[in-house]
Amino acid sequence: MSFSDLAPRASGTLERASFSGNAREYFGIWIVNVLLTIVTFGIYSAWAKVRRNRYFYGNTVIAGRAFDYHAEGRQIFLGRVIVVGFFIFTQILTTISEVLGLVVFLLVLIALPALIQRSLRFSARVTSYRNVRFNFTGTVGGAFVAVLLGSTVASMSFGILAPLASRWLWRYIFNNLHYGDRPFATDPKIGSLYRVWVLPVALIVIGVVLGASIGVAAKHTASAISGEAVDSMFGFSPLHFTILCAFITYGLAVLLYRIGVRNVVFSATTLDGKHQLVSDAPRLQYAWIAISNVIVTVLTFGLMRPWAAVRMARFMAIHTGVIVVGDLGEVLSSMEASGSAVSAEYLDLEGFDFGF
Repeated sequence: MSFSDLAPRASGTLERASFSGNAREYFGIWIVNVLLTIVTFGIYSAWAKVRRNRYFYGNTVIAGRAFDYHAEGRQIFLGRVIVVGFFIFTQILTTISEVLGLVVFLLVLIALPALIQRSLRFSARVTSYRNVRFNFTGTVGGAFVAVLLGSTVASMSFGILAPLASRWLWRYIFNNLHYGDRPFATDPKIGSLYRVWVLPVALIVIGVVLGASIGVAAKHTASAISGEAVDSMFGFSPLHFTILCAFITYGLAVLLYRIGVRNVVFSATTLDGKHQLVSDAPRLQYAWIAISNVIVTVLTFGLMRPWAAVRMARFMAIHTGVIVVGDLGEVLSSMEASGSAVSAEYLDLEGFDFGF
């Protein structure tokens, strides 16, 4: 989706984001995080997440100011301990009795939406821009519908209702998100979501058909060459070829669908009822960057991971922005003045990040 495809609700000034970090600088942070995480058997990963987020937030700039990340490592660590302890407890109950296993299943259904809701609220409240913090006011019931029910509907329909599930999820997130005392709002059109859904589905179908065709052809060729029925060629049966092609095309389809939904949802989102978000990332370019990042990271045994992360962050930033209605300085000053008092209330309210 290009910027020309968007339909702003009002004319204004487009302020695009930018990312000022670089791979050399981030490599120093990343390698220390990796080494300390290994030495501490994973315990330091909570503090590593804080260092990573502070770097990326602090280098993401819009309208001349960067974002800030205020979480502390102990908050993330304690949240993870609680989650791990909960799942260990449920596994113990499951091994004791089948009846207790059913109780565990119900406990997970009850607890998961609450963990998701609190994680979203935590992530919002530890994020700030121009000294004004974000806030999330979604309910546990809303998380159940948007996340659990939505994913169930998408899975049970074999992806046919995935755009509907995506709409539920993003409406839950943005319609409960605030910047200071200014609310976000979104209402992505289901037709637009289905338009970005068509190409990924077509790719999956083509991948399955192509894989099956190649597999069958390989089997027939091997049989003709050997003069006897050969079950596989090079260790691959027709089913293996089908699964491999389906897996590859599914991965590509997920990337194309994810960025397509982001473009639609962001471009249908407003702040304070008038300032419109913009996302116009080219879908194929996004997929290429994501795939090539994985390939380069694997080939270098992970050493190019910082380069890949910075490369993706820079790409996403330049294709994200906001259309500001009115004088930029006055708008930002007004938000900063009214939001600073609200932000002060969040400093000690949130205890843990549960990682969802």
